[in-house]
Amino acid sequence: MATMKDVALRAGVSTATVSRVLNGHTAPTPETRDRVLAAVDELGYRPNALARSLRMHRTKTLGLVVSDLLNPFFAEIARAVEDEARAHGYCVVFGNADENDEQQATYVRTLLDRQVDGLLVCPATDDGSWVAEVAQRGVPLVLLDRTVTGATVPVVRADGSDALRELAGRLVAVGHRRIGVIAGPEDTSTGRERLHAFAAALAALGQPLADDHVRHGDFRRASGAAAAAALLALPEPPTVLVAMDNLMGLGALEELRRANLSVPGDVGLAVYDDQLWFPLLDQPITVIAQPTVEMGSAAVRSLLALISGEQPTDVRLTARLIARGSCGEGVPRP
Repeated sequence: MATMKDVALRAGVSTATVSRVLNGHTAPTPETRDRVLAAVDELGYRPNALARSLRMHRTKTLGLVVSDLLNPFFAEIARAVEDEARAHGYCVVFGNADENDEQQATYVRTLLDRQVDGLLVCPATDDGSWVAEVAQRGVPLVLLDRTVTGATVPVVRADGSDALRELAGRLVAVGHRRIGVIAGPEDTSTGRERLHAFAAALAALGQPLADDHVRHGDFRRASGAAAAAALLALPEPPTVLVAMDNLMGLGALEELRRANLSVPGDVGLAVYDDQLWFPLLDQPITVIAQPTVEMGSAAVRSLLALISGEQPTDVRLTARLIARGSCGEGVPRP
């Protein structure tokens, strides 16, 4: 492999001049710069990125730990993070926590050991004990989608309270009185907040959410199916199910199909988070769509601001309701 010395000999300059040209500094003359760049091309020289990063105390890499890479929501965020980071000259190293605190902590430590310039984490649970280790290592940190206990770092998330309020109004308006909710885990901020916002909206409409019409899942498909089965087995089952996550919504839909129940003829269905194929079903699914691309991009910008020594504020984007008819508009309700 060609070295900087080889480039210097080919261009007829010192290695210091080659270094200046490659690092964007002014060369002695434009002609000298052209000779150096021509020698680089002819020899196929590639600078040692690792050595350069150690000198600059930067690796030009960001770490991203997501809660569940199989979840389309987090996959879309990961893609947006990668796109935004690449636009700023950074690479992204991914870790999948698999909704598990211990696995999350392992990836966080691994990324710290790899000397990433900053960390983006979508927390698996409320447990924020790992944040202290990140702070001790002096690595900038931004949280995505969920918060953790005791952390005072920037957070980028979407607020779905208005969309949930609108959904509650639509369900009541079309005659639903028995509303079942498949909520997320109680030890996650999104699990609690979505349930509380929706329950408050229903209460304000004079239709309080019954305790036995709420089941908690783990943001996975199987838990959505199990919760739907439990709700449908009630003496007076819900006339509509609201799943507070796309994978739990998929599980609920599978359970409805297994029970030979039609949507929305027998049971309505609404899902928090969208999927590309939700609009393609025989009855397109009503969803609350989060601005995933904007969330991922904003998180990278916040992290780069931290790396630059700035103090960015929290970013709160807005989720929106997309009504597609799966909640039974026009279907009589008992």
